[in-house]
Amino acid sequence: MSTQSFFQPVKLGRYTLSNRITLPPLTRQRSSQPGNVPNELMASYYRQRASAGLLISEGAQIEPRGQGYAWTPGIHTPEQIDGWRKVTNAVHAEGGIIFAQLWHVGRVSHTSLQPNGDAPVAPSAIPANQVSVFIETGPGTGTLATPSIPRALSTKEVKELVQLYAQAARNALDAGFDGVEIHCANGYLVNQFISAQTNQRDDEYGGSLQNRLRFLREIVQAVVGVVGPDRLGVRFAPLFASTDEARVYLGLVEEDPHTTYIEAINMLEAAGIAYLSIAEADWDNAPDLPEDFRRDVRNAFSGCIIYAGRYTATRGANILEANLGDLIAFGRPFIANPDLPARIAHGWPWNPLDPETMYGGAEAGYTDYPTYAD
Repeated sequence: MSTQSFFQPVKLGRYTLSNRITLPPLTRQRSSQPGNVPNELMASYYRQRASAGLLISEGAQIEPRGQGYAWTPGIHTPEQIDGWRKVTNAVHAEGGIIFAQLWHVGRVSHTSLQPNGDAPVAPSAIPANQVSVFIETGPGTGTLATPSIPRALSTKEVKELVQLYAQAARNALDAGFDGVEIHCANGYLVNQFISAQTNQRDDEYGGSLQNRLRFLREIVQAVVGVVGPDRLGVRFAPLFASTDEARVYLGLVEEDPHTTYIEAINMLEAAGIAYLSIAEADWDNAPDLPEDFRRDVRNAFSGCIIYAGRYTATRGANILEANLGDLIAFGRPFIANPDLPARIAHGWPWNPLDPETMYGGAEAGYTDYPTYAD
């Protein structure tokens, strides 16, 4: 199939994107320490990939309690905001458009990553399983660890967190980002509120589906008040699989994911946000999204729809040609191929990914992948 469909302009909120290829949020753990501050190396990495129609930053924790992995960047201190400005300036110098992903891991954390060694926070005091966090063991060294048992947030604290998302959105605009994405996927905090598996609250944020969606609804309202709906995206990771097949870090399995996520998407449609990003399961033999779910997503949501998850150029073109999605995000391929849009346009081969250098480190496996012209 022709890849021409990738190179038709598309309207996303207030922006017109030059192509339909997206750099999705990719955790790389290269921020400067101490302080989890974005740096010149990160600016170079994003600059190299600025030919994407849309770039979305790696997750940036909205507050210190939101961190679940060592060396991930924050977006809550003046130093971090200044660091992100280096990134956005670099992308804009190449004519790119970049959104910041606002991230809070909730229970997927460890006491060593939390202020004062406290327990991580979550909707309910239910520990995360089938997932690891990454903690620092020394300068530039770390290890995988089991998440610590979380404590349940009070109702007052949940409302305070909504305002922390709004403040992070203000910080993102101050840093020069073109918009923000709320991370509601991969088993992290907002996902924990949505899922009945992890939300056993008896206040206004627990119980019914509408109550479990309340946290997301209030965050969307608060962030829209800062950036406007036309500069806001939301990311989900709906899983259609039995619990024993699921990898919790890729999303929490619902008894009825179709109903849960279509209801959430109806709420986003009412808010008028710019885009919806769907992260699909991407491990070997992972279940596919049902076609009826894709169709119902398209029918429910009038903004841009982004799909991500082990896409090839051909598979992505099929989604675009079928009008089931508007943009395709390439994760691992974009890590290894900074000029991925040109490679797709010309049918050039793709560099292989070095999995050993995905997380942490310096230039190796980060900014030293060659372009095809090299």
